[in-house]
Amino acid sequence: MRITLTGVSGQVGAHLLPQLKAQGHDVVVLDRATLDLTRPHTVADAIAATAPDLVINPAAYTAVDKAESELEVAYAVNAESPRAMAHACAKLDIPLIHFSTDYVFNGDGTRPWQETDTPSPVSVYGASKLAGEKAIAETGCAAIILRTSWVYSRMGKNFLLTMQRLAAEKDALRVVADQHGTPNWAGTLAEAVTHAVSLKAETLKRQAGIYHLSSRGATTWHGFASAIVSAGERKIPVHPLTTAEFPTPAKRPAYSVLDGARFESVFNYGMPTWDVALTECLRTAAPT
Repeated sequence: MRITLTGVSGQVGAHLLPQLKAQGHDVVVLDRATLDLTRPHTVADAIAATAPDLVINPAAYTAVDKAESELEVAYAVNAESPRAMAHACAKLDIPLIHFSTDYVFNGDGTRPWQETDTPSPVSVYGASKLAGEKAIAETGCAAIILRTSWVYSRMGKNFLLTMQRLAAEKDALRVVADQHGTPNWAGTLAEAVTHAVSLKAETLKRQAGIYHLSSRGATTWHGFASAIVSAGERKIPVHPLTTAEFPTPAKRPAYSVLDGARFESVFNYGMPTWDVALTECLRTAAPT
C-alpha cells in the first residue's frame, strides 16, 4: 500500500517507518516541515496530495503538564487536525489509524479499562485526545483508534531514558508508586500496527473502531523504574513516593491499565508482557 505516515520524529512513528518499509509499503512521510498540526486548516490538503491508500497518525501533542496552559495548541494538534485527517480519508474512502491514550479515563477504576467504558479525562491532554476521538467519529471515516499508555523507547524524551540518566547521576531515586499502568515499548506498538496493516486496507475498513493496544500485565511507575535500574549497570535504591508527594500541573490517572484483548482477538496478534518488551527494547538499537 501507499501509506502516509505522520509523527516520524516521535517514538512510535520512528519505529513504524522502517517496519512498514520492510513490509514493502510505499511510505510517504509527512513530518513537521511538511505538515504543521498546529494549523488544522492545512491538513486535509496535505493528506490528499500524497494520494494514500492508508493514513497512520501517531503524531500528537504529548506535553501533559504543558497542555494545562497551552489548551489551544493541544486541541489544535490532538483534536482539530485529526478531524481534518479523517475528513480527508473519508473523502478518499480510505482507512485511518490514529493513536489515542489511556488518559481519556479518569483513573478511578480497579480493573483494566475496556473500550466500552465511559471516558472521563482529568487533564487538558486527556480531554484533547478524547475530543480527537469524537471528531474523527463525526466524520464517518473508517478509523481504527488505538489507545495506548506509558510509551517509551530508546529515543526522544520518555521515562526510560530519564530513569537511565538519573540512575547514572544519583545514588538513589524516588518514584511515584501509587499510579498503576502498563509500560509500552514503541517498538512493540509498531510491530502490532504493522501486523494489522498487513491485512490490507479493505480489512482495516471493516474492523474500524476503538481498540486498546497494550502490552500485558501492569505495574507502577516505581515498579517500572525498579526494572529499568535492575537492568542497568548501577544498582541504586528506588524508593516509593506518593502522588501527593510529587505534585504536577496536570492530574494523572491513578489506574490506567488497558485491556487489550479486543485488539489481540480481532487482529489475531498476541502482545508480550510489559517486562518482556522492556528486555527486548534494552537489547535493540534505537531506530535511525
